Amino acid sequence: MPFLRETEYIAEVTWLGHVPAGKSLRATPVTCLELGFEGVRGERHEGLNRASCVRVGNLYPKGTEIRNVRQVSVLSVEELEEIATNMKLDDLDPSYLGASIVLKGIPDFSHIPPSSRLQADSGATITVDMENAPCVLPGREIEADHAGHGVAFKPAAQGRRGVTAWVERPGPLRVEDRMRLFVPDQKGWAP
Repeated sequence: MPFLRETEYIAEVTWLGHVPAGKSLRATPVTCLELGFEGVRGERHEGLNRASCVRVGNLYPKGTEIRNVRQVSVLSVEELEEIATNMKLDDLDPSYLGASIVLKGIPDFSHIPPSSRLQADSGATITVDMENAPCVLPGREIEADHAGHGVAFKPAAQGRRGVTAWVERPGPLRVEDRMRLFVPDQKGWAP
């Protein structure tokens, strides 16, 4: 009996980005990402391990070496449109958010269950860690090009920031590829 259930949702890859190592979160649009076990080569979030940050501050002192489950940032077209509307922008370029992958076709994307899998036709598969909480870094990138709008990002993106994920099976991922959603076959936690 499989522990991951295939859903009816098949998303289209509409945008891919490469986030160079460095201080800026801004991604460069690309047509293909080569996903490896360490993520995407040369990227800001590449690596099997990473230094802990504020997101796990209640578990480890900042800078503690931990497993990197934040190799890629995955967003949805639908939620980007909602964020843009809430920010009073015509659209929101995913490069500002440090996006790796933008998908179209999965409702309430930011809340798909942790440990869900997204699998491309090539076999490349990423495992969802959890919802990516909004932070101030994208706001700075937005503000640089849209003065007065950067501060609106964090509240507008609450519950819509997408998910972080790590590469379970390496392979290529291209714009217009399709990714199937598999979710853990378990009941919701209700203590």
